Amino acid sequence: MHNADPQELEKFGELAHRWWDPDGEFRPLHQINPLRLGWMTSFVPLQGLRVVDVGCGGGILAESMARTGADVLGIDLSVKPLKVARLHALEAGVASLDYREIAAEALAAEQPASFDVVTCMEMLEHVPDPASVVQACSRMVKPGGWVFFSTLNRNLKSFLMAIVGAEYVLNMLPRGTHEYARFLQPHELAGFARQAGLSLHASTGLSYNPVTQRYALSADTSVNYLLACRRL
Repeated sequence: MHNADPQELEKFGELAHRWWDPDGEFRPLHQINPLRLGWMTSFVPLQGLRVVDVGCGGGILAESMARTGADVLGIDLSVKPLKVARLHALEAGVASLDYREIAAEALAAEQPASFDVVTCMEMLEHVPDPASVVQACSRMVKPGGWVFFSTLNRNLKSFLMAIVGAEYVLNMLPRGTHEYARFLQPHELAGFARQAGLSLHASTGLSYNPVTQRYALSADTSVNYLLACRRL
């Protein structure tokens, strides 16, 4: 059994044709992508490195990392977004980029300690067992390599902003995109990382200003946050 929720895969599969529309359902991903890419490359320049993007979806992050000169593999279990990702990369002429329909755990067993960098963005809150994905990410990265996570905190503020506000008031995301019970508090994710043999190097928050409709990196990790880890 894959560590995946069939309903989640179907949900994102049905929206796959909208993945690269900067004004569509995935607009927030387009808006935050330069921020998260810039934050990661402040720790490790990606040019010439082998990178795997776990839960790549339609390839927004994977393609942007390939454009920096990294050799990128994007993996996902939702077939339609992968098809969209492949087509967009082909049309854009982006080299050093490949996609596979494979679970993180399966790739970790197949290619342990094979990647310089592992990214897992906006994915952990959509799987039944996030600790298993974190363990797989640790197994895939080389000793001393970097693993980057991003997800949603679990508290009243995140419920009001990420679900009530984003999905029901501002209509930034399709209703039902997130399930509050699957949000992870930073100490929980950090605990999964430590258990997997990763050391926490840095963290940052990602804040949204509804007036300017802009995202920015900040010290506030109460809603969206990112962790930078290294393999021991």
